Amino acid sequence: MTERIVVVGFGPVAARLIDELLPAVRGGLVELTVVGEEAEAAYNRVLVADLGVGRTTAGAMALADAAALVADGVDVRLGTRVRRVDRARQRVLLSDGSSPGYDRLVFATGSRPVIPNLTGLNPDPAAPVLPAGVTALRDLADASALQAAVAGGKRVVVLGGGVLGLETALAAAEEGAAVTVVHNGPHPLGRNMDRGGGAVLAASLRNCGVKVAGNARSVAVEHNAPDGGFSALLLEDGAAIDGELLVLSCGVRPRTELAEGCGLSTAAGILVDHRLRAHHEPHIFAIGDCAEVRCPDPDCLDCRSARGPSGLVGPGWRQAEWLAEYLTLLASGSPAGAETLPPLPAEQPGVLVLKARGLTMAVAGDVSADPWDEEALTAGAVGGRARLQVAQWADPEQGRYVKISTRAGVLEGLVAVGMPRTGAELVQLFERGAELPADRSLLLRLDGPDQAAPTATDPDRTVCRCAGVSGTSIAAAVSSGCGTVAEVSASTRAGTGCGGCHEDIKGLIEKHFQGAVA
Repeated sequence: MTERIVVVGFGPVAARLIDELLPAVRGGLVELTVVGEEAEAAYNRVLVADLGVGRTTAGAMALADAAALVADGVDVRLGTRVRRVDRARQRVLLSDGSSPGYDRLVFATGSRPVIPNLTGLNPDPAAPVLPAGVTALRDLADASALQAAVAGGKRVVVLGGGVLGLETALAAAEEGAAVTVVHNGPHPLGRNMDRGGGAVLAASLRNCGVKVAGNARSVAVEHNAPDGGFSALLLEDGAAIDGELLVLSCGVRPRTELAEGCGLSTAAGILVDHRLRAHHEPHIFAIGDCAEVRCPDPDCLDCRSARGPSGLVGPGWRQAEWLAEYLTLLASGSPAGAETLPPLPAEQPGVLVLKARGLTMAVAGDVSADPWDEEALTAGAVGGRARLQVAQWADPEQGRYVKISTRAGVLEGLVAVGMPRTGAELVQLFERGAELPADRSLLLRLDGPDQAAPTATDPDRTVCRCAGVSGTSIAAAVSSGCGTVAEVSASTRAGTGCGGCHEDIKGLIEKHFQGAVA
């Protein structure tokens, strides 16, 4: 009997799930329906800012082809909203009046941008109405607004000091816009970075042509432009940051309203167990930004310290791939096989990477302790556990900063600003849980003047963290004939996430062809 699967949402994570389910659809095991609110099929939202500054195209961002999916037998509903989920009858009621039934329902509704509660903005999180000249930079229409501002060399105000906001600011400034980043707190990335790294990062942003207004609490949006659009962001101290476009980059919030409306358990996201099933509902699953893996078992040690949705595309893609295998086993009439499928492995702590022209940064783990903070260094040293050790190096004038937190020689946290090779090596060590060299200064020398040539690195290292693709896999694709980043992406999926690994992929391609010429 054919299994009816309905996927609610058509973003990057849903696109990966659909792609993995296609063999089951073609084989007649699954009858798949996909419901997407937007008129476009899935595209890479992470690159919306790049589209806005002209560094990519909408075609290059596409992650799915609706016409091809329909040809494969998928029922694709674009521009359609799910009004309600009827769990009792296992049906979804859609805005077009139809109500397809399901045997398995997957929420892949993602997240929505946080709209700050400022005078002059509609704070309703479920249906924000942004005035002219204000964008949350979330979809293709938002990219068009940024594109117009950049093309006209206009003043752009970015509210929020997170990675996406900083990358948008840097790209827009380089393309000719006058950009100011406004954030609350002493430095950008205040939730992830220590004071020293944040100060060097802020100075580096200014050196790249981005103005930074820190410790600034916004209170209102002014609309005095000739067309009634945005003209200034007003601050609590009475100051005004003038501009023609306001980009809101204040974080995202999981979209859980549909799940809440049909009685599912939610916290920060839709609560699911280690098999991505909604609590007490075996027919419903959730993946991606809307899903919070926290099982109902109060004795589960992994879930005691579990956090909410990561907000990163990589973990969502891994969930989609695992769930596709699980659902395929169920559809093939092998529930016992599905239950013996090993649960999805817990995600490792994430790494924040900012790669812009003229500025690089990597942050991971806990870097809150200072080298001389004895209380923080000894706080976790109980039961024979080693104390924390912190090494720190800074050259603010050159925009360079490194901080390393280790326990028994193993990295627990890192910050690297303006030190691309050191940062890359530290990230590899952090992800592998490997010990650092006893002489930490060896790492700093990776960015020294005597290291003009690229340093040797582990070929098995993860180059694309979003898709989990190693350098070995990329090199194999290049050896098989892939000569561009786009061709490598099509073959391996490397570079289809945040795009931060594109330069590394180019380097591997160039290395291969240089060897061929030699």
